[in-house]
Amino acid sequence: MIKTMKTFIIALFSISLLAFAGCSMTHPAAGVKADSETVMVTYHVQPGKEAEFQALLAHAWDVYHSGRLVNAQPHTVVRYAEDDDKTKFVEIFTWVKSPDHPPESVQAIWKQEEALCEARDGHRGIEGGEVELVTGK
Repeated sequence: MIKTMKTFIIALFSISLLAFAGCSMTHPAAGVKADSETVMVTYHVQPGKEAEFQALLAHAWDVYHSGRLVNAQPHTVVRYAEDDDKTKFVEIFTWVKSPDHPPESVQAIWKQEEALCEARDGHRGIEGGEVELVTGK
């Protein structure tokens, strides 16, 4: 019961944080092209690999941003404990255009990310998909 409540509170906090970040944007659709894609990606990081994964996530963002593959905003990353000893990261950002054919540099990063993540509770190590940004208007 305590674990369930803790997980619920963390999830609620994460959602609130993301909603706050979304609401604080003046014009979230400004500069967003029709073929852009906002995604939410969940990473189930292997125990003991959290620091390495977090550094890789920062490197990945630098590669995406310097390659003009993503919009600078939104970019939100949250991290929380899952089952007390496992870590989950959730990242939300917008691709300039859908990454159907990413450059080799991006593919290499994705392989490194996959190597640091694990399947957990019926979920793949990395899961994600397109989401819609919602503002408080």
